[in-house]
Amino acid sequence: MRAGELGGAERFAIEDAIRTAEQVSRYEFSVFVGRADGEPRAFATRLHRSLVAPERSVLILVDPAARALEVVTGAVVRSHLTDAEVELTALQMQTTFAEGDLVGGLRRGIQMLADHARGPETLHSD
Repeated sequence: MRAGELGGAERFAIEDAIRTAEQVSRYEFSVFVGRADGEPRAFATRLHRSLVAPERSVLILVDPAARALEVVTGAVVRSHLTDAEVELTALQMQTTFAEGDLVGGLRRGIQMLADHARGPETLHSD
């Protein structure tokens, strides 16, 4: 997580949400808050590709100055997380951001993405 504009307690809250999301979904989550270098989608994609395991990762980029939000998911994650679920989550985050709650929007968005990405529970296997 990049944290140019966040204080210690805010970073801790987001890191806690990330840890929980990774336990729930078994995928890696990363958050970037700050100014995107160039077009936000392209920058988010470059950041995502630079992660240790991009195919098993979710990256959330928020550029408050540009009012930009991007969510990039890896190929393995997309097998459990649909575009519609990502769009719904982005809408929820944007609504919370508009209320002035950046950290709350990120925490809620991370939780929603993890819940949607979680594989179905099986009662038994053969």
